Amino acid sequence: MFGEDVPAVGAADVPPDGYLLDVREQDEWDAGHAPEAVHIPMGQLGDRAGEIPRDQEVFVICRSGQRSAQVTVALNQAGWLVRNVDGGMKSWAEAGRPMECAGGGPPYVA
Repeated sequence: MFGEDVPAVGAADVPPDGYLLDVREQDEWDAGHAPEAVHIPMGQLGDRAGEIPRDQEVFVICRSGQRSAQVTVALNQAGWLVRNVDGGMKSWAEAGRPMECAGGGPPYVA
């Protein structure tokens, strides 16, 4: 949908110390998320954009990569340095990256 206009990185290539911004809804986050991720749902970005650092690269993730691609384009246009995580949390889980859930059970991608 966004094609080559969106800078992207594979889930396996997100650096362990990278700033990972998860833009999914609360129920998706609760089901399973990266332990170090920062959760700001896409609908709250307008009010909470000031929480996102401008002095480092930001990696944006959602469930499949579509919402995060939209956020990547918007944040890059607003002056941040952002990359979309290709394939979202689905790819994150497939790559064996760490996940946790809010309820204490086994994490999964909702």
